[in-house]
Amino acid sequence: MDDTFTTLSRHIAAHILKQPNRSLRADEALISSGLIDSFNLVDLALYVEDSFNVRIDDSELNADTFDTLGELVELIDARRA
Repeated sequence: MDDTFTTLSRHIAAHILKQPNRSLRADEALISSGLIDSFNLVDLALYVEDSFNVRIDDSELNADTFDTLGELVELIDARRA
């Protein structure tokens, strides 16, 4: 989880939030808090698919499937297994 978490955290901070020095917590709400909007969510899904070689279905792009960075890492890890 550590490498995946670090990679995602850095990407989200630098490319989505435009705050490269920001640290994200594993339990920090991304979607429900409005930190990531629907446009950014699509970009994030494409990044995840390309970087981790996993598929994220369009129906999974919501806070019910993953809202935190920790939940997204768990989803990626489950798909890689």
